[in-house]
Amino acid sequence: MSQTEESDDRELVMRLAPLYQQDREQARQEGREEGQVERIKQGEERLIIRQLNHRFGEIDSSLLERIRGLSTEQLETLGEAFLDFSSLTDLETWLDQNL
Repeated sequence: MSQTEESDDRELVMRLAPLYQQDREQARQEGREEGQVERIKQGEERLIIRQLNHRFGEIDSSLLERIRGLSTEQLETLGEAFLDFSSLTDLETWLDQNL
C-alpha cells in the first residue's frame, strides 16, 4: 500500500469515527429508553395486579397472563376502568373487549 493510500485510509477513518461514535451513542440511548419504557410497563402491571388481588383475592393465572399481554396504553385504560369493576367478571369482560 502506498503512502497516499494509507493517508487516504487514515483520513477516511478519521471522518467516519465521529459518525460511528454518534451511531453508537444513539443506539445506547434508544436501548436506555426502551428499557425505561419496559420498566414503566412492568410497574403498571404490578400495580394493577396488586390492586386486583387486594380487591378480588388471588387472580387466576390465565387472567394474569392476559393482563401481562396488554400494552402500556391498555394498562393505563384498565387502571381507570378497574375503578368501576364490581367483580372479576367485569375484568374478564373488559379484557374480552380490549384485546
